[in-house]
This record gives sequence, structure tokens and C-alpha cells, in this order.
Amino acid sequence: MIEAGSLIRSLSGRPAARNFHTFVINEIGHGIVTGRFPVGSILASDAVMMETYGVSRTVLREALKTLEAKGMVEARPKVGTRVSPTSRWSFFDPQVLSWHFYAKPDPRFYESLFDTRRALETRAVRLASERRTAENVRLMKYWLHQMELAEGNLEAHGLSGLEIHRAIAESSGSALLRSVTGIVELTLALALKSLTDDAVTSAYLGAGFEAHTALVHAIEAGGCDQAEAAVINLIELDNTRAATLL
Repeated sequence: MIEAGSLIRSLSGRPAARNFHTFVINEIGHGIVTGRFPVGSILASDAVMMETYGVSRTVLREALKTLEAKGMVEARPKVGTRVSPTSRWSFFDPQVLSWHFYAKPDPRFYESLFDTRRALETRAVRLASERRTAENVRLMKYWLHQMELAEGNLEAHGLSGLEIHRAIAESSGSALLRSVTGIVELTLALALKSLTDDAVTSAYLGAGFEAHTALVHAIEAGGCDQAEAAVINLIELDNTRAATLL
């Protein structure tokens, strides 16, 4: 599992807490997504990987089972552990998504990423506008205030934005729409990663705060169309920034 927000926190260089199991999963999963272990290739033997990662056979085997459950590898008798085709990968898995943050920018993948976010979040905000509770709105407004207090801090701004979107997904009342969180975090992280110029950063953060404000107020008022327009504005804002990485 990967904790929500950990990808955005990594932008500041803060290492995430880890154990041997998650360490091995991340090392191999990251290597697969970035191409260090190409699709169709056979991973090193257990003995070699145990030496490489400094772990026991039990830890290694559990890590490989986890990666197999994500569709990324397949163990074959007398062959070894082979890297699976991308068509089998569990792309909605937040951990699999997070590894793509470090991969070479891919125009087709970015297009799919933002198309999926657009499809899911436009539905989520419409449902949230109909089903939100006073507590849902209170939580959104809390994180909106935290975003306002961020004052140029990219990590604080990104984490606040992510929490607003998580609250919206929760407000939708749809268990499946909650799966959008990993996609939202990756798109937010990519947008933040692109910010290297002070003027561009200031413009992005200002526009983001205004759009989130419009979104939260629209949901509170039950304005489905206005909420959808606001979230589309936010998605296009992030898409425009992420496109500069290509």
C-alpha cells in the first residue's frame, strides 16, 4: 500500500518511511515502470536479488507475490519471474501510478491519465453536489483554508488540493469513484513537478486556489453544472502544466 499524499511529499525530498517488504516492491516496481527491467525480460534469480536488496527469501517472495497481484510480473516454473506486458498492469493501483511519476514522460499515457481523471471527477463532483453533507462541506472548506495558508508552499498547496478531491470522492457516495484518488495525486504531482519559474508558479497556485474555491462553493450550493465546470478548469490547469514535461 501507498499512503495518500506520499507522492506529493516526495517533491520536497522527504523520504517515505519504509520496511524491507515495501523497499523491495518499490525497487522492482520502479525498475519495471522506468524500463530498467523491460517488459518480457526475466528478473534475476532469487539468490541474486536477495544479495542485491539485502533481504531474506521470505521477504523477496512476498514482494514478488505483491507485484504479481498488481499484474506486473509472472512466475513461471523452470523459467523464472518474467515482467508482464503493460496490458496486464493494474493501472488504478496507487503504487503503480506513483512509479509512473519517475518514468520518462509519455504523451499517450499522459493523455489517458487526464482523460480518465476528467471522466471520473466530472461524475464525482455532480454526485457530490447532490449528496454532500454538512460535514463533507466542512472538510472541503477546511482544506481550502489550508491551501490559502500555504502561501507559495508547493507541497502544502498540493496536499490541500488532494484532500479536497478526496473529500469530494467521499461525498459522491460511490465506492468505485474513490479510486480516482491515485490518478488525481499523480496528475497534481506532475503539474507541481513542472513548476520551476517563480512567475509561472505564482500564476498556477493563484489559479488553482480560485478554481478550488469555485468548486467547493458550487458543491455546497448544489450546483452540478457549476461544479463540473470548475473541476474541468482544474484538470485543464494541471494538464497544461504536465504537458510542459513532454
